[in-house]
Amino acid sequence: MIRIAAALMLVAALAGCGLRPLYGGAEGGAVRSALAAVEVAPIEGQAGWLIANALRDRLAGPGAATPAYRLEVVLDDSLIGLGVRRDDTITRERRTLRARYQLIDLATGLTLLDQTAGSDAGIDVVGSEYATIAAEQAALERLSVIVADQIVTRVALYTRRTDPAAR
Repeated sequence: MIRIAAALMLVAALAGCGLRPLYGGAEGGAVRSALAAVEVAPIEGQAGWLIANALRDRLAGPGAATPAYRLEVVLDDSLIGLGVRRDDTITRERRTLRARYQLIDLATGLTLLDQTAGSDAGIDVVGSEYATIAAEQAALERLSVIVADQIVTRVALYTRRTDPAAR
């Protein structure tokens, strides 16, 4: 009985704190609608293809929205050897994926958001070249998802702050 009362008090306290979900209103919400109106410009390279697909998956809303914004992304993908043995062979690599992205209003041509996102991953270099290449590819795929999530979150937060209907 005490646990139920404590849970009800906690729920009542949270209701009064002013916190609201970012995607309030589910698929019909203002933030969700604004995200659905973002088109992703083509991005160069394999990493660009991975990030563009991840962005489209996360931005796609119900039905086909008329694009009001364009998201332009420029990537910097680097692979650096870190651990080196005495015989000059690399034992560890770090893959870093950085994205500079701009949210552009298609009606005015103004850049609304200009930021960067990025992440990195460590890779063990093993005796098998195939295994090392597979690990590098898997790291790129994971990093693409992480960077795409960062971009979508920041675009959603921007929309929430600037769109009166989203408040």
